[in-house]
Amino acid sequence: MRPPLNRPKGQGSAVIWDLFTFEHLMTNQVIHLIYWAGLAIITLGVFGTIGAAVGVAIRDPFPFGLLLAIPVLIGGLLVMGALVLLWRSFCEFYVAIFRISDDLAVLRADVEAERKRVDGPPLI
Repeated sequence: MRPPLNRPKGQGSAVIWDLFTFEHLMTNQVIHLIYWAGLAIITLGVFGTIGAAVGVAIRDPFPFGLLLAIPVLIGGLLVMGALVLLWRSFCEFYVAIFRISDDLAVLRADVEAERKRVDGPPLI
């Protein structure tokens, strides 16, 4: 059994203590930033796809450029939609794995508390 950690008192020192000990994981706070950053990158890809479709339509003569630009635009938007779904599922999977870790930590604490309760104080 692991000895309890002597946690310092005070809000500021508790945050620093959590950074160094891994007792509380910061994944839930950080994953939101990672998720939105990924969506921003995917959005840049959407704008690039729209720009490529417009560039193809402008560069080629009227009927051929437009006939080529429409499938490029539709295909690009479908791929970007699939990327958004994949990115969301990846981030949810990541959060689920770390929530399992939190649940296991709670279960371990419950088992240790039950052992202390059942064993009781030592008889001397």
